[in-house]
Amino acid sequence: QLQLVESGGGLVQPGGSLRLSCAASELTSDYYAIAWFRQAPGKEREGVSCISSSGGVTTYAGSVKGRFTISRDNANHTMYLQMNSLKPEDTAVYYCAARTISGFCSRYASEFHSWGRGTRVTVSS
Repeated sequence: QLQLVESGGGLVQPGGSLRLSCAASELTSDYYAIAWFRQAPGKEREGVSCISSSGGVTTYAGSVKGRFTISRDNANHTMYLQMNSLKPEDTAVYYCAARTISGFCSRYASEFHSWGRGTRVTVSS
């Protein structure tokens, strides 16, 4: 079964940057769309960004567009989320997830069937 492990979270000041990584346990991850979701305290989980299996299509939530960049390195079965100009409202646990039925992105969390355990991002001065 595909396993995903996130890393790269931490405490950063507003305006700072972090790079999250999502390492996959199997090369089959290369065939799946990968998304980043986040859940802030007391809030519902929300989609942040998604990348297709080829990397040719990327999507972003309006709140992060222009600040976050998703990418993937299929040779190393690793996906990334570069987060710049971080704001306190970006504070959340970030999860990566694989859409194991398709290489195309979806906006629905229910269509992603493999999830990592998350990495915490705190943006605070």
